Amino acid sequence: MPPSVDGGLARSELRPRRGRSGPQTARTVRPNMAAEAAARSPKRPTQGSRRFEAAGRWALLALVTLLSFATRFHRLEEPQHVCWDETHFGKMGSYYINRTFFFDVHPPLGKMLIGLAGYLSGYDGTFLFQKPGDKYEHHNYMGMRGFCAFLGSSLVPLAYLTVLELSGSLPAALLTAALLTFDTGCLTLSQYILLDPILMFFIMAAMLSMVKYKSCADRPFSAPWWFWLSLTGINLAGALGVKFVGLFIILQVGCNTISDLWYLFGDLSLSMVAIGKHLAARILCLIVLPLALYTAIYAVHFMVLNKSGPGDGFFSSAFQSRLSGNSLHNASIPEHLAYGSVITVKNLRTAIGYLHSHRHLYPEGVGARQQQITTYLHKDYNNLWIIKKHNTNSDPLDPSFPVEFVRHGDIIRLEHKETSRNLHSHYHEAPLTRKHYQVTGYGINGTGDSNDFWRIEVVNKKFGNRIKVLRSRIRLIHLVTGCVLGSSGKVLPKWGWEQLEVTCTPYLKETLNSIWNVEDHINPKLPNISLDVLQPSFPEILLESHMVMIWGNNGLKPKDNEFTSKPWHWPINYQGLRFSGINDTDFRVYLLGNPVVWWLNLLSIALYLLLGSIIAVAVQRGAHLPVEVEGLSQVLLQGGGQLLLGWVLHYFPFFLMGRILYFHHYFPAMLFSSMLTGILWDTLLRLCAWSLASYSLARGVHVAGILSLLLGAAYSFYLFHPLAYGMVGPLAQDPQSPMAGLRWLESWDF
Repeated sequence: MPPSVDGGLARSELRPRRGRSGPQTARTVRPNMAAEAAARSPKRPTQGSRRFEAAGRWALLALVTLLSFATRFHRLEEPQHVCWDETHFGKMGSYYINRTFFFDVHPPLGKMLIGLAGYLSGYDGTFLFQKPGDKYEHHNYMGMRGFCAFLGSSLVPLAYLTVLELSGSLPAALLTAALLTFDTGCLTLSQYILLDPILMFFIMAAMLSMVKYKSCADRPFSAPWWFWLSLTGINLAGALGVKFVGLFIILQVGCNTISDLWYLFGDLSLSMVAIGKHLAARILCLIVLPLALYTAIYAVHFMVLNKSGPGDGFFSSAFQSRLSGNSLHNASIPEHLAYGSVITVKNLRTAIGYLHSHRHLYPEGVGARQQQITTYLHKDYNNLWIIKKHNTNSDPLDPSFPVEFVRHGDIIRLEHKETSRNLHSHYHEAPLTRKHYQVTGYGINGTGDSNDFWRIEVVNKKFGNRIKVLRSRIRLIHLVTGCVLGSSGKVLPKWGWEQLEVTCTPYLKETLNSIWNVEDHINPKLPNISLDVLQPSFPEILLESHMVMIWGNNGLKPKDNEFTSKPWHWPINYQGLRFSGINDTDFRVYLLGNPVVWWLNLLSIALYLLLGSIIAVAVQRGAHLPVEVEGLSQVLLQGGGQLLLGWVLHYFPFFLMGRILYFHHYFPAMLFSSMLTGILWDTLLRLCAWSLASYSLARGVHVAGILSLLLGAAYSFYLFHPLAYGMVGPLAQDPQSPMAGLRWLESWDF
């Protein structure tokens, strides 16, 4: 069997082709060979024209890069106030500058880079980022916006180079670059302090690196091959380090890697040792290297954020003991719980928080109208409780009373220190979790009834019958009803200050929701011990932080007046997202994709599925294709298929997610659909041109088609650019508004 163009044996069986005399060997076409065939015209290019084309590639790259940066940095300073999620990510950048610990549902790399950009540009971390609309005034915010704009601008040249590598076609790459440059949505996301441009940069960089190292397949283990393979792993770590959405590009690289290894496994010219080397190289660069970098990101994160902050309550007591300024850091507290101690009680399930009460009552119609009991994620004086015997109101802190320790099986009362009401339960239904009992604060100055009595049990009694602070895992069982105190983790409505529901469950399963530990412990009668021994190891805090992030991601709920959306809305550009302003006197910014670009992308996906299916069936049936058409078909099926896979992996998983979703979640998928559009329309126009007899006419059809698409994208950008750069004046519903005629869908509310 003759060797294939990849340097190994031919991959397909001998099969007869129609219109040929006898069996022929099916050819394997490398991406660069396919590109040459796609670029081939009825007149073979000369050596000089090839040099001119190579120069043209670099000239066009410089042009599209310059245009991308110009559009993204234009009016970057406006508006001079906080817009949308700058509230969160600008504030988190400030936390890094101040080294204050916080909690977020995303991995830390994006916020770390934002904080670094602010620090290097002279921002001092003192702006509060309290709410959208707050004026920046004298604070230097441009470094953080500029950093995000830089990465957002880089998406265009990255997409250009990726399409050029996949197709070998300058027009396809140029069309892709134009679609992204003139998309108002990509422009808007790039101009603010957000994670999206950072995430998309690493996704596109990983895609380009993967395509580059695959193009070096005929030179395995060469310097360029190692460089691009390693860079792929680095960018995968970057994407995952910004958001967990980075898992989708990891999945795409993984699919390609498995495919490559399967191909190599079937190449009989390669020894098993050579195949083992290929496998080891990919494990090293695409698994070990990304994991090492991802872990290093967290090591830096924990090292920088070493001061107590608003995120403490999401984490365990042991985790908090490592934070400077936390009450548990280098603390000394009594080891064993005694009657009369003032304590905080923390749920062991991550991100549930502390047993909490306040002076507000449950509203009418929600069980008994008694004082609310919740869990609260932050340190607060309303988390303090006094532990007392169930059958006496005497003060155990009276010097005349001997110290009496709390033991496993004791009947106790917990009196809320601030309001003097007892922890109480009864047969009324819980506010949100049906079949569970309501938990309230009841009584006056510690005096209540028998429904205030709880039996304290140590779940793990390896420390003995005494209750140890921080270490003993305890349950509180209601004496009258037999139910167990726990937290459902459900967020209460506004009347409950959006804190978490506490219930008493009659189902006695030992879940983390119903297991607690004593954290803070104040008792002047008892000797103190140091808590340094509690500080966890790095693997322990790494694991805990991921558990908290996953729980937080799944529990995300929409805020008031937020425009949430569903995945089917996104490709059709059904509804945008307001970044700033609601009135005709406000500076208004509205996130909406350029409708011409987005609807062209949607049409292109449908056409690709149709045309790709026709070509695949024709090839499978042995249809004879001219050399030029065969090359174009290979580009469409291989290059376009790679981009379609990227679109599918970055879009369809959102249909399976239970968390709240927003329009901006679609933009990584939009990058892939735009690149697919560039390759598809260039291929379609080349096929149309190939069918014409005249070379000049064929070239004219191709150039006219590409130029029409470029001008259409540019003109639609001219129409819709006020959405991205900001507008003041009449709303679109007003006939006097310059945007009035551009409200093509009723769901657009700009």
